[in-house]
Amino acid sequence: MFAFTRLSLARQFLLASFIILLTGMLIIGTWVGRQIETGVVNRTAAVTALYVDSFIAPHLQDLAHADQLDAEHLASLGSLLSDTPLGQRIAAFKIWGADGQILYSTNPVLIGRKFPMRSALALAFAGEVHARISDLTDLENEYERTQWSRLIETYAPVRVEGTSTIVAVSEFYQTTDDLEREVRAAQLRSWLIVVTATLAMYLLLAGLVGRASNTIVTQQNELRDKVTQLTNLLAQNEQLHERVRRAAARATALNERFLRRLSADLHDGPGQDLGLALLRIEALAEACAACVVAVSKGRTVSQDFRTVQNALQSALGDLRAISTGLRLPDIGDLSPAETAERAVRDYERKTGQTVALALGPLPGEAALPVKITLYRLLQESLGNGFRHAGGIGQRVHLASAGGQLVAEIADTGKGFDPQILAGNGRLGLAGMRERVEILGGTFEVDSAPGRGTSVRARLPLAVPEVEGE
Repeated sequence: MFAFTRLSLARQFLLASFIILLTGMLIIGTWVGRQIETGVVNRTAAVTALYVDSFIAPHLQDLAHADQLDAEHLASLGSLLSDTPLGQRIAAFKIWGADGQILYSTNPVLIGRKFPMRSALALAFAGEVHARISDLTDLENEYERTQWSRLIETYAPVRVEGTSTIVAVSEFYQTTDDLEREVRAAQLRSWLIVVTATLAMYLLLAGLVGRASNTIVTQQNELRDKVTQLTNLLAQNEQLHERVRRAAARATALNERFLRRLSADLHDGPGQDLGLALLRIEALAEACAACVVAVSKGRTVSQDFRTVQNALQSALGDLRAISTGLRLPDIGDLSPAETAERAVRDYERKTGQTVALALGPLPGEAALPVKITLYRLLQESLGNGFRHAGGIGQRVHLASAGGQLVAEIADTGKGFDPQILAGNGRLGLAGMRERVEILGGTFEVDSAPGRGTSVRARLPLAVPEVEGE
């Protein structure tokens, strides 16, 4: 069975169909052979019965009014069955009475003896000619068994001339030599036809299955080649995807470095210059506080010094705010939970708002690009909620699931239509989405006028680290 299953489907089909066709051929051939044998036996018996009836029946007409045959008819029967061509065709002969008594037999010992009425004899008394190949096992065949092993046994009714009245049954036996030769020839012809038809069907099936198998094999090879090509493309795509993720993580960290450097440059460059200018302006303003010389349109030097001083103070404040906003706190050693707490507490300190922070199961470590994105996501989402919804009912939920960091930032403010806002070219949501998706995460906004806003993001916990961080 194991060897069969290891064959190809085409060979399995050809082997199975060969067995099925061979079995069918044997069954049909055997059945046809038996039908031929039965037909030949019946035909031979019918012809012989007609021949016997033509020669024997005239000598049995006295049985219509007598129970026994007279000596003259017995002698005539003996002469017919011994000295004529009829006798040469018949191996043994009996005449049966209606009560099962043998009225005449080529074996004189049986004359006058009674035997049980068998079905074949009963059918003959009912008017049927019955023939079969007998193995000579019946009681009345004791003589025939000593001479032959098999004989054709035929029962034929004997009728009164001109009527349908049956007065006796003639039983005669023929040798099977001629029959077997005829049956063997007929069976040989039938077997040749069956074998030829079976072989033709098998060859036709083999041709069709062979063509189909070749087509399937060709398609399988083509499909295998395409699968190999697709596998290679998927591997290349996975490598490119990994490179993109690595580049995205590197870009995220480099962007923070750039912002940190920009913040330091603003603080150490223009910030220091503005501070120095402000100090000098303040000194000059004090020295010219009493100057009442008008410079233009009724304004004095003291007033102009005061205007410049206010402008410099405002510019320095804005510059420091920008510098502070650009610079990300040092979160390299913080866990995701501590990063979220830092972002929320910084927001609360700057705005005076209260945010409900709920932390679920979280890992102790995460890649730096993930923590940077998480901090910026919380910073931007909470800032948007404060600017556009007044910071009403703000809450943050952070947990991990399936190797991802799941963050939800929501409020109960006035809400908005995300479709309309997306068409206005706003950079806040687009920037957050880009930050999340560039690391391979997902980002979605759920909001509607009058029912608040919910920002949900999923970030992978494992992303390529940036060298030097």
